[in-house]
Amino acid sequence: MKVFREINELRTYLKSERLASARQGKFIQTGLVPTMGYLHEGHASLLRKARGENDLVVLSIFVNPIQFGPNEDLDKYPRDEKNDLQLAEREGADAVFLPSVEEMYPVPTKTKVLVQQLTSRLCGASRPGHFDGVTTVVSKLMHIVQPDNAYFGQKDAQQAAVISQMVADLNFDVRIVPCPIVREKDGLALSSRNVYLSPEDRNAALVLSRSLLTLQSKVEAGEAVTVGQASEDIIHTISVEPRALIDYVEIVTFPGLSAMEPGQVLAEAEEEVLIAVAVKFGNTRLIDNIIVTKKGEAIHV
Repeated sequence: MKVFREINELRTYLKSERLASARQGKFIQTGLVPTMGYLHEGHASLLRKARGENDLVVLSIFVNPIQFGPNEDLDKYPRDEKNDLQLAEREGADAVFLPSVEEMYPVPTKTKVLVQQLTSRLCGASRPGHFDGVTTVVSKLMHIVQPDNAYFGQKDAQQAAVISQMVADLNFDVRIVPCPIVREKDGLALSSRNVYLSPEDRNAALVLSRSLLTLQSKVEAGEAVTVGQASEDIIHTISVEPRALIDYVEIVTFPGLSAMEPGQVLAEAEEEVLIAVAVKFGNTRLIDNIIVTKKGEAIHV
């Protein structure tokens, strides 16, 4: 496994690998796994998926400052380069890109990539400008690596939808591969921010998966649960937990993220339906979701 901290060094390596393969009459597939580091089993699952589908796997680790708001946790965001590199090597990454902020943004960026409409709801409403930073850095990484496939966890379902829209609108020659949420045995969705949780808050945070799993059970049992009923039930379940402060509970189409009528039955929707929650426990904001398919089968993503 090779580690690169400069864009030109990574590009030179990738060109060399592709050229060597071309000389042998082979076309190699390249997979990109973009992350902000502090890797866990969720990231490992992305790497395994990429490893199984590509000849060359590039992992990027970059805490992107332009996707953080002024009162967010940029300076405190957890970092552990040694552990990240160990996990990357264990899961078969060929190259790790670890640029500095100065390498990615040598001067204040005057260009941003903006996706409209999809970014106005859910986390986009709570974190103005967040997705502008995400789409900008992901577009930069895609131009640098030029992957055939890029892998994103569906815990950030809105991010996956926004990136997919950007790729479609701007004709990026890359396939976006959403990968399922990975959870602890007790149901808590894996997140780098889980490290912030006190033992009491971590236990309280189980209310997120519990509220979603309860809804999942009802849909899979064939109950005609409406959008309005589902929203009310989730809000009630979470609100009973005194340590939980709800940011949002939203039920929208997926991947279009359009509003739905309260009386719409989830299992009868013509599109997939995203049920997404964002809740604060202490100073830690967590997100979670499930998707209800067109056939009414609720699945965690």
